[in-house]
Amino acid sequence: MAHQHDRQSSSRISIVKIALFVFLAVIVFLLITEHWAHILGVPPLFLLLGLCILMHLFMHGGHGGHGGGSGNSNGGSNIYRP
Repeated sequence: MAHQHDRQSSSRISIVKIALFVFLAVIVFLLITEHWAHILGVPPLFLLLGLCILMHLFMHGGHGGHGGGSGNSNGGSNIYRP
């Protein structure tokens, strides 16, 4: 009888695992379908952030970087100070 008991407990574990995977799949499906607009909204934010970083790098090429080498009396920045 002990052998039969072991087989029954192992089948229960597999049924529990299957039920858990089905439950998790339903949760993931509902999260994706309900929040699809938020998921689609993320790539444009990364694109905007990437463009800002690229603009920062390329715009500093004209005056030598942060605070560098323009020879102004105000410490190298292009800010007007009366």
